[in-house]
Formats: sequence, C-alpha cells, structure tokens
Amino acid sequence: MGKSLFHWLCSPFLRLARRFQRFPSSKRNLIIVIVCVFYLFFVVSQVGHSLPRLDRRTDKNKYQRSGGFYNLGIDEALSDSYNSPTDTNTGSVVPTRSNVVYITLRSKRLKPANIRGTVKPKQRRKVRRIKSENTAFTQNKAGTLEDEAWQKRTFGSDASWREIKDIHYRSLEVDHIYNTDLQPEPQYSAIRIYSQKAPPWFSSEDVKAMRFLADAKVLRIKEVSHAGSPPLLLFEGETNVSLADKKDAELNKICSGQCGIINRPVDTSEVFAFHLDRVLGLNRTLPAVGRKFRFLHDGRPCSVVSWDASLYPEGFVVGQSSVKLTWGEYQSSLKQRCWHKNITPKPDSGCSTIHHFEWSKLALFDFLLQIYNRLDRSCCGFKPRQEDACVELGQHAECTDQNHIALANIIHRGRDPRHLLFTNNKGFFDRNEDNLDFRLLEGIKELPEQAVAVLRSRRLREKLLQSLFLDQTYWESQGGRQGIDKLIDVIERRAKVLLTYINAHGIKVITMNV
Repeated sequence: MGKSLFHWLCSPFLRLARRFQRFPSSKRNLIIVIVCVFYLFFVVSQVGHSLPRLDRRTDKNKYQRSGGFYNLGIDEALSDSYNSPTDTNTGSVVPTRSNVVYITLRSKRLKPANIRGTVKPKQRRKVRRIKSENTAFTQNKAGTLEDEAWQKRTFGSDASWREIKDIHYRSLEVDHIYNTDLQPEPQYSAIRIYSQKAPPWFSSEDVKAMRFLADAKVLRIKEVSHAGSPPLLLFEGETNVSLADKKDAELNKICSGQCGIINRPVDTSEVFAFHLDRVLGLNRTLPAVGRKFRFLHDGRPCSVVSWDASLYPEGFVVGQSSVKLTWGEYQSSLKQRCWHKNITPKPDSGCSTIHHFEWSKLALFDFLLQIYNRLDRSCCGFKPRQEDACVELGQHAECTDQNHIALANIIHRGRDPRHLLFTNNKGFFDRNEDNLDFRLLEGIKELPEQAVAVLRSRRLREKLLQSLFLDQTYWESQGGRQGIDKLIDVIERRAKVLLTYINAHGIKVITMNV
C-alpha cells in the first residue's frame, strides 16, 4: 500500500524528467535559465519585504534600551544608570527623572516647535491643615511687605542703618505655611539635567548653586536694608556651606548659611543674563534661577540670585566693594589701558583697581542686553521712555555735562579687586535696533575673542536653548519654547548689529584670559 502511494505521488515528476531529457540541449538550458531567473526574483522580493520590518524592530529595541531618551545636545544620553539620582563613584550629575521624552534642539529655527511634553508624575494629595488661632496671615500683609520692599528698592531709603528685619514664619503668623515646607520634597529637581554632565559652560559650582536656589527648603526670610542702598529680600535655605562662605557669613552676620536674593516677578531678566553670560564665556554674573514662593508674589515665578557675602568685605553696613568713577575718568582709564600686561599704573594716573579687559567684557554684555544702569545711567545714548528710571528720577537732564556723570553699579569682590562682578542685570528686550545705546561701546577698542566667536558661529540660539531649558520654572514662565525663541531673536539681531559695528570701527578681537 505504501509503495503504490509513493509511486502515484512521484509519477508526475518522473514523466516530466523523461520529457525533459528528450528535449535538445539548447531548450534544456533555456528552461534552466528561466527557472533560475524566477527563483532569483522571488528571493530578492522576500528580502526587500523583510528589511523594513527588521529596521523597525531594531529601532524599537534601541528605544527600549535607551529608556525613551532623546539627546538634547548637552552630552551623551544615559543608558544604564539613569534611574539612580546620584553617581557615587564618579561624583557627576546624573538624571533626576526617568520618565522624560524630549527632542533635539536645532540651531536654526524655521518655525516655533514644541518640545515633547514631560510625562508628569502623579500629583501629591493635598493634606488638610488645621489652622490655629494665630494663623491669621493674609495676602494683604504679604502685599504690604512686597510694596515696601519695591519702594525702597526703587527710591532707596532715607533712614540710617536699620537693623535687619528677620522675617521668620512664626513672626508673620504663618505656621501653616511653615508646615507646608515640611512636607516630603518632590523626587525631581526644577533644574533639568538629563545627561551625565551639564553643558560645558557651567562649572560644578554653578550647578550646585542652581540646584540650591531652585530646590532648597526655605528656613526663613529676611529683609535687609541700610542707607544709600536698596533693601534686599533674602531667603535662607537648608544646605551645607563651605568654610570660606562661613567666614564671610560670620563677618557680615546676615546669612548664617547659604542664601538667595528674591527679586520681583517682573525682574526675570536676571536669569536670562546669567545664562547668556555663561554661554559667552564671560563668567561675571552670579547664578540665578526662576522659583515660585507660595507666600510671596501670589505664587508667581520670580528670579532668585545667589547671595555672595564676599561682596561686603567690611560688612553690609559699609556696603559693597564698588568703584567710584565718572564718565570722563572712565574714558581716560580706557585710553591708559590700566593694569594691562600686569603693569602697575602710576599713582596720579587716575586708574581704578579694575583691569582694562574687564571694561570690554562689560560693554559687550551690556550692549546685548541693553543694560544702561552701569555705564549710562542717565540714558544719554538712546531715547528713553517716560517710565524709564532715568526719566522718573530726573537723571536724563544731566546729559548736558556728560563727563561728570557718575558710573553706577561697578562692583567687584572684596578679595578680587581686578575683576568686575555683573549684578542687577536688568535687561531690556523691547528696544528696537534703531534705538540701541551705542554709548555703551564708546572708547572700547578690543572685545573678548571667546564671546565674539560664539556670536559669529551662528550657534548662539542652540546654546541658549540648551542652557535655558535646564531651568524649568523660568522656561515655563516665558511661555515655553516659543517665548524663549522670541527673546533669543532679540539677542541675535543685536549680535548682528554688534558684529557690523566691530567691522566698521576696526575693533580688535583678542584673547582676554585675565
């Protein structure tokens, strides 16, 4: 039975073989070629269908192994250890969130793009708090404190040294607000660093200061003021302080630990100025971030600047280490190139303690942000508005005698008199290119090579986007990517004007490693 079934199945093939042998050799070769061509076509078609599936499968596996990360252009994405908050072996900064997907920021923007959203963690349930009889804190009291600080910050204080007003939560009868800060802190930081390292223009001290300003638990708030200086609103946070900072803190007795200066919500340009300073390689501003305080400014985001006690070597009562110069003396010092090549100027030269190159860095920085409260506080180089401080205080009328106009806010650290420190960096983004303050560049014959190279490289936008993206609170307060792009548009247009000015006036671009 089995043999007959096998013979019945194989009989058709045997008949074909016998007929194939009867064919001439030429026909047999033609048939073999045709069969081979059909077989080759079938193989190629099958391979073509399988390759796309293999590519898609490979991309999917790569995505799964990378944990859903896309590189921001800061550094290589973390693959294996992104779930751990710290790296104890290397001491480097590691990602603090593991559920984030975002795109690469391109250097040239064709139209505003949206960064892929962050997968939000589950919101913490609100704990019902029982208010005691002494918890009568109202928004009016906070508003009064804000208004008083703003008036003093704008017009100064006529009183002599006023003792430090230590605004502890209990003194403001806000025990319930004090308890809210005792809740468990979120598992992620407001400073978004998803790679093993921050952008190269940030030092490790910058990253630590940014994390403190953005995430530190507030212990108490102080309002500090004295004659001739605007009052400061400081918060003291819980963190470790270095020995050098402790000595400075003990000297002026204002901040016993690490503190931050709280500005008004409208003064957020301090944050942009900090990132621009680091991207250009100037490194002359104090770290600044955006932060929200539930008990101030109705919870609106404001800029918080790092408190530096070394600016007050003889105590806060005496004031900051500032340089007193008039416009005429400043122009004379530029011509003498004071402290250039470490040559000590003559006693009667009129030179200050500031190195010649510092003025070039200050002029470039102030021109891009159009900060006039240092070199042109009387607004002599542009057409001011009625709401500008120089018009309100009547300083604009001093432009008739420009050489005797005093410079303001020229500050250096007490232990470093050769280098400037850029503070109170209130930039203006609403000034058109036909009303720029070119007086800020008057007398400048050299500019720093590193900063100009960034402006010429056409990567200013890319670097600023990478830098500003780290500060989540500031990024969101400006409207996200579209709002940040508008600010960078202004800086890029001014950078083009500055580069044209450099070529037209023959300004030298030199290395300024001082």
